[in-house]
Amino acid sequence: MTATLGLRELNRATLARQLLLERAGLDVRAALQQVGGLQAQTTQSWYVGLWSRLATYVPDATSRLLAAGQIVRMALMRSTIHLVTADDARWLRPLVEPVIVRSTMSAFGRVIGDIDREELTALSRTALAGHPMTCTELGRHLASRWPGRDPAALGQAARAWLPLVQSPPRGLWNRSGKAAHHVLPGELAHAPVDDLVLRYLGAFGPATVLDCRQWSGLTRLSEVFDRLPLRRFRDEAGRRLYDLPDAPRPDPETPAPVRFLYDFDNLLLSHDDRRRVLGDADYATQGFGGGSMEQPRSVLVDGFVAATWRQHQGHLTVHPFRRLTSPEKTDIEAEGAALLAFLAPEAAPRIDILPV
Repeated sequence: MTATLGLRELNRATLARQLLLERAGLDVRAALQQVGGLQAQTTQSWYVGLWSRLATYVPDATSRLLAAGQIVRMALMRSTIHLVTADDARWLRPLVEPVIVRSTMSAFGRVIGDIDREELTALSRTALAGHPMTCTELGRHLASRWPGRDPAALGQAARAWLPLVQSPPRGLWNRSGKAAHHVLPGELAHAPVDDLVLRYLGAFGPATVLDCRQWSGLTRLSEVFDRLPLRRFRDEAGRRLYDLPDAPRPDPETPAPVRFLYDFDNLLLSHDDRRRVLGDADYATQGFGGGSMEQPRSVLVDGFVAATWRQHQGHLTVHPFRRLTSPEKTDIEAEGAALLAFLAPEAAPRIDILPV
């Protein structure tokens, strides 16, 4: 008989794999591999995702890895910018390329039309070998070969057909820079899609096929799940869940500490059914609508989203969705003080927990 996993069991399993039950003593590269990368289209907020997951986290060390090209920010899953190791980027990028091409062609396909892919990518590689360019700059350069075509569409075609990495200083801790790109160095690796499914389950399982599709953007994954040697479960709605045989599935009553999440934390974006972290309440009115270009910054209390937060210099404002107990408020204040020490160490800290 197939075992059924309740909401709290799914919650604790996912939190454990996302390093949110206990801060891990991993280095940044190992942590990124464990959590399946971090969504990182914002240039700075994802640093909070690492701070919330790692013990004794120092952001300057992450900046050095990014500057050295050992970790990279580039379009991957769901055609969104993710932070991953360079080694992972080389095998993930070919697997999710159909997703990136599909989204690009849906927007620019009519303009790109019959442009030869090999010629465009060759010209783009030559141009980017000289110095990094934004997609707009690259598109203007390519328009000299295809006059009359929209430069923005040409730049986006290059982004879809080439593994382009956002170049530092953009993304470095407390630094800024334009969204210039270079080609990911090294040879791409052609891994089976099985590897992507296994990486997903190790980071977000137990999960359904639709959950993996939500994370990756890939379709036709059912046959991959069915052929892999995975554990099978059901959730309380009867949906089939898959998991790695030896992955952690903690007791549902395992304590879950307060954690502050950044705005595009993959914990909130990587399942078709997000109740495992949002709970049973309807949080769409709080901004968790799924397709929005902006997402709230969340606070986990007992493993589930219970509030949102904002920070300006040394002032942290927490907006709860439900009545908090005194111990929960104390825990939020303690974790919030640590967050302020990380984000604004020079400012005088102030924490306000607003009424429901």
